[in-house]
Amino acid sequence: MDVRQFRHFAAVAETLHFGRAAERLRMTQPPLSQSIMALEKELGAALFVRTKRNVRLTPLGEQWLPQVQEALAALDALPAAARRMRDGQSGYLALSFVSTADYSVLPSLVRRYSQAYPEVEIRLFEATSDVQLPALVEGERHAGIIIPPTDQPLPAALAYRRLLREPLVAAVPSAWIDEGRIASDAVLSADELLASPLILFPKHVAPNFHDLVTGHYRALGGDAHIAQEAIQMQTIISLVSSGLGVALVPASLRNLARTGVTYVPLAGTAPELETGLAWRKGEISPTLANFLKLTEQG
Repeated sequence: MDVRQFRHFAAVAETLHFGRAAERLRMTQPPLSQSIMALEKELGAALFVRTKRNVRLTPLGEQWLPQVQEALAALDALPAAARRMRDGQSGYLALSFVSTADYSVLPSLVRRYSQAYPEVEIRLFEATSDVQLPALVEGERHAGIIIPPTDQPLPAALAYRRLLREPLVAAVPSAWIDEGRIASDAVLSADELLASPLILFPKHVAPNFHDLVTGHYRALGGDAHIAQEAIQMQTIISLVSSGLGVALVPASLRNLARTGVTYVPLAGTAPELETGLAWRKGEISPTLANFLKLTEQG
């Protein structure tokens, strides 16, 4: 069987007339009749009942026609579908992201991209930067929103674009302010920070963020007293709410409102966290190309 035979069958089935079907197909009637007979022979069953006065479908022909029509419609749609994929109008975008991006750049990027390319499926994967980088190098994701390493360059296979640079603020238990343990919700002094137990990502999970926070403590002349480690930002904020300690978090985390937690600016010059987009060089899918254009627009 070939596609031409399917088209021949559909034309005769829809017109129930070999002559009109031949006209639609822009062919003569004898080759059309031969094609239908060859198809029936291959199927081992008749598709049409032919008389001198009319043509009608057999029960097999009636049941098979919708499937053939569906298959032909899908086949006819393939060129347009390929053009949409070529232009990044359809397909999918595999995007990984660090948890902090969920409260800063990610929601806006996803919303804008979805509005511009509604037929593209966005596949989101939350992961720390150390997990994302090898996955990006291996081509397992199109792009990743990461916290770039500060102690070493990115893998040579990856390109990078900065998306955001923001100061850290202190997430403190609101009860501590009420009790006077922290003097004000306007600013957290260096002495108050150094005296407070700290909740932080483990170094092996988020080394860049860990170094940024502990480096700030050293810059203040002290050491961080880590009371608890957690690998999810939401968990860290929950632990702050319970009164276990304070956490230094990106300023955009103010978007994560939590009862019992107050976000307080740091005294002096606060450390800044950079968030950016990484992707594999030279292997840019059409959906990724459009996503990169969107990130250029700010």
